[in-house]
Amino acid sequence: MHFGSAQWMHALWLVPIVACLCVYAHDARRRLLMRFAEDSAMFALTPRRRPFIGIAKIVLLTAGIAGLVLSLMRPQWNEREIPLTRRGREIVFVIDVSRSMLARDLAPNRLERSKLWIRDLAASLHGDSVGLVAFAGVAVVKSPLTRDLGFFEMAVEELGPDAVPRGGTMIGDAIRKAVSQVFERSPDDDADQNLFRDIILITDGEDQGSLPIEAAKAAADAGIRILAIGIGSETDGSLVPTNENEQDFVTFDGQQVRSKLDAATLVQVAQASPGGVFLNVGTGDLNLDDVYRDLIASADQADLETEASVRYDEMFWVFLAGSIACLMAESLLEDRRRMTA
Repeated sequence: MHFGSAQWMHALWLVPIVACLCVYAHDARRRLLMRFAEDSAMFALTPRRRPFIGIAKIVLLTAGIAGLVLSLMRPQWNEREIPLTRRGREIVFVIDVSRSMLARDLAPNRLERSKLWIRDLAASLHGDSVGLVAFAGVAVVKSPLTRDLGFFEMAVEELGPDAVPRGGTMIGDAIRKAVSQVFERSPDDDADQNLFRDIILITDGEDQGSLPIEAAKAAADAGIRILAIGIGSETDGSLVPTNENEQDFVTFDGQQVRSKLDAATLVQVAQASPGGVFLNVGTGDLNLDDVYRDLIASADQADLETEASVRYDEMFWVFLAGSIACLMAESLLEDRRRMTA
């Protein structure tokens, strides 16, 4: 026998407590009656008691309470293993953490807004595995594919310009890193498994010669879809702070640097993969939950993992029915005989 809610076991102490209280109440009632008359007089004045009925009432009451507690403990029989297959997609977030992502044309800045979108999305994931790659001048894997959303969210929270050792913006290198190290395949993997993999790229698109379109085509050849999200002002651009909380801005040749969204590059990156999508967020807002629901959760899913789940047949109703029967019988029993003239 297995109990689904074994913590209720401690409530079984109610059974001996109730039994003791019943015995005490019977004895207390007898002593109170003795204050008014002797045993012989009380025998004549009060209805005769049937001792075995009193004992039966105590037994039925305690049995009813015991049955109720046992039903709360959820007794279970017939243990068996049922294979459960987890279906979903493998999603790698490739996030630009270069200094241009500190631009404040989105509040509080581009990077913090991106992290907020990802954290909101993490709460909506169902069965998917997620990974994280941060990139600037180089790309670094911050989280392998995992279902541990707590670890993933902690990795997202730690994203910043200091998360990578070199500045710059190398989008192509980041895509290649995701394909080769996060989506790494073994020779035994199903060739169709890659058809259920996505890269969500969040960047302002200002690449510095890393051949992002060629990298996107290589990802497409591996069956990996790219959803590119472009953020930042596409017209005027925005000043780039030297640090997240400072008012000093990056300069080049005595001129303040303004970071602009390079939408044209990101369009080509997205279009290089089958089913790829470019979302031009600009300086607006994005509900990444909607993107996930419309473009990822609704897409084809793979059998990512099969594991055995132990199942039982619930039998609490047997004890609950017995408890109700005992309590009803106890209430119907009469432990006194009618007095005869």
